Amino acid sequence: MAVAPVPLPVSFWSLGWRSLWRDWRAGELRLLLLAVTLAVAALTAVGFFADRLQGGLARDARALIGGDAVVSSDNATPPAFEQQAKALGLQTTQTLGFPTMGRARDEEGGAARLVALKAVGEGYPLRGNLRVATAPLAPDAATRDIPAPGTAWVDAALLVALDLSVGQPLLLGDAQLRITHVIVVEPDRGAGFMSFAPRVMINAADLPATGLVQPASRLTYRLAVAGGDPAVKRFVDWAKAQIEQPGVRGLRLESLEGGRPEMQRTLERAEKFLNLVALLAALLCAVAVAIAARGFAQRHLDDCAMLRVLGLSQGSMARAYTFEFALVGLFASVLGVFLGYVVHHGFVWLLAGLVDASLPAPGPAPVLLGLGMGLTLMMAFGLPPVLQLAKVPPLRVIRRDVGQLKPASLAVLGLGVAGFAALLLAASRDLLLGAIAVGGFAGAVLLFALASYAAVRLLRASVNEATAPRALVMATRQLSARPAYAVVQISALAVGLLALVLLVLLRTDLIASWRNATPPDAPNRFVINVQPDQGEAFQQALRQAGVQRFDWYPMIRGRLVSINGKTISPDDFTSDRAQRLVDREFNLSNSATLPEHNPVVAGRWQDNEADALSVEEGLAEELGLKLGDRLGFDIAGQVSEGRITSLRKVDWGSMRVNFFVVFPVAQVPDAPVSFISAFRAPEADVQFDNALVRQFPNITNVDMSQTIAQVQRVLGQVIGAVEFLFAFTLAAGLVVLLAAVTATRGEREREFAILRAVGAGSALLRQVQRIELLGVGLLAGFLASVVAVVVGWALARFVFEFTWTASLWVPLGGSLAGAVLALLAGWWGLRSVLRTPVVETLRRATV
Repeated sequence: MAVAPVPLPVSFWSLGWRSLWRDWRAGELRLLLLAVTLAVAALTAVGFFADRLQGGLARDARALIGGDAVVSSDNATPPAFEQQAKALGLQTTQTLGFPTMGRARDEEGGAARLVALKAVGEGYPLRGNLRVATAPLAPDAATRDIPAPGTAWVDAALLVALDLSVGQPLLLGDAQLRITHVIVVEPDRGAGFMSFAPRVMINAADLPATGLVQPASRLTYRLAVAGGDPAVKRFVDWAKAQIEQPGVRGLRLESLEGGRPEMQRTLERAEKFLNLVALLAALLCAVAVAIAARGFAQRHLDDCAMLRVLGLSQGSMARAYTFEFALVGLFASVLGVFLGYVVHHGFVWLLAGLVDASLPAPGPAPVLLGLGMGLTLMMAFGLPPVLQLAKVPPLRVIRRDVGQLKPASLAVLGLGVAGFAALLLAASRDLLLGAIAVGGFAGAVLLFALASYAAVRLLRASVNEATAPRALVMATRQLSARPAYAVVQISALAVGLLALVLLVLLRTDLIASWRNATPPDAPNRFVINVQPDQGEAFQQALRQAGVQRFDWYPMIRGRLVSINGKTISPDDFTSDRAQRLVDREFNLSNSATLPEHNPVVAGRWQDNEADALSVEEGLAEELGLKLGDRLGFDIAGQVSEGRITSLRKVDWGSMRVNFFVVFPVAQVPDAPVSFISAFRAPEADVQFDNALVRQFPNITNVDMSQTIAQVQRVLGQVIGAVEFLFAFTLAAGLVVLLAAVTATRGEREREFAILRAVGAGSALLRQVQRIELLGVGLLAGFLASVVAVVVGWALARFVFEFTWTASLWVPLGGSLAGAVLALLAGWWGLRSVLRTPVVETLRRATV
């Protein structure tokens, strides 16, 4: 009569603690702990930085626009807005800005320069601080004052351009004002085209004396308000309602996006790079956890069989290991969150000057994301193979060929992978970036598995055992004898190499493409208002000064008045930007050939095509335009129509001449035209600008040197931050490589022990191991490189919006790198295989 086994009198809590302590002391959990910690640290470092950065931008948005809210208009702000603000208890101040010419007196040389004039009233700025100095390069200080009547504050660039110094007079229209201070920081400067012109700030009381405000003047009025958040919100809601009323035109509420869009774009692109590197680290760590957990389970099969013999139930065993892995995951997650918090301070330090070091404290979101990611990693990829230990039959104690690990439960694994993918997509903060990274890796794993299986079969069929070297024959037999292990090893190794190759491409080609988007030799001068009869002389002047490359395009002013024969007005559109676009004139141009820096993304460009238009894709999206639509433009009182035949991609940050709409013809008859040019001024000729203005006094010459220098400086800082995070992903990649190579160490020990027992020498077995690792590394490196090129192209094309073409040498370099890394990882992880005594190995071998 059979007697039922008596259950062990131990709870799963106690068993879990004991197992944790034993496995910790034996070093069984080191790889799992390292992988989870690296993944959480990488993700939370980016998360903390992004969270603080967004909080800082929200905090500083008020300073960037000079108030808590700003109403901007093309005409004098209606009195009702200021009255409403004061009725709500808000502070108010008004400014008026427009482009004009600033001049030096004849006795100081009489030079003239386009300036961005701003007339300010008491209380300006309501948020942020002006910083001024008494002379160029002198120490600056914050001030709450504004220029006194009869004085002007100017940018240092204007003093250089006009050869003036502080204390001398500046002529503005009919007025003569004395320069008293140099503007160093202007918080609400903005980033429109006119912000590149030197600033001149005067007291609003001096504006009438200049005589510059005329009926046809292009003016921008700004009413800034500041106060408590509830009152500001009520004012904003009221102002939006007023602006949206029918018939109201030219009024808009300003926001952070109008402050420094070029900095925002750089920060957004930097955040995408950082998120991508963090995602690579997390994906790699998931692979490392899965491999390490399977090895952990494989080594505990015999222990679990003995526990089953002693009466431990399957449920208790499963709960005990779940408890153990939950504790390990929680500890690794907390450690990773702490490490990520420390590391994110490195980003703040590397981006000093681009972001304020006094950023607000981060919120709880990165901490929760890190803890969730760590536990999900451990439970989704670590627990499924370990749960199989609960199903080990007691018979394994005497028959060790039973109870081997099987593929993990598809339900458990599928649920875990889905949760992990969802967390990664949330962490990426960009659905397209997350989809390419996660989807690319998922597709790569499937491709690697299929390709490696096919390669193993092909290798077995192609090696002639009668003529091939003995070591190659034995290595081929080992690979083909356990194809499942070979597929797992090659696939895991290829995933690790995929991330490493992609990192190299990111570090070199993609970042180089990023730099090339605004290269150091980009044009730093924009010249407008060149008249047609001056064109040949102007271009000759540039060539004589050593400027051989320059953009040269006609510029036509026109207002969009009809779409497909229907007259339009701003009221026909809902978005504020679309209304502003329709409410003002465009800069149009014509060119017989496609501008080289404007690729066509839809339709077709045909040189000298009559009745045709090429439209910038962003404008088309904003106004709801499509190929085939007919547009009508009012050009100097005459309507000119054309059909949209192509859409162009325009990089507005490229420092090149760009237009919303281009006629693909050599000339537009009867259209009043001037010319615009962009070029890089000769650095050695300090008098170049003054000489050009003296020769062509009617032109407007905009110096963008400081802007380009700032963009390049910021770009260098951001790339430094990206490289700083590379260390995490490199470490994760190396962990995966080591885990992949050592995943079959137990099987190798038994196989090599048997071969040594039947007479195989250590030298031969070393050759077998090296050939096997070399072949696995070559194949994994080649597969990884091919996929890395595809993923890199997709990221460059669809996420970072670069033009990028990978080198044909990438697959070759990846194959060689894979072979070398596999050999090194094999030497480190498998060095004990050939040193383990044969008797000890056979004693543990399967009978």
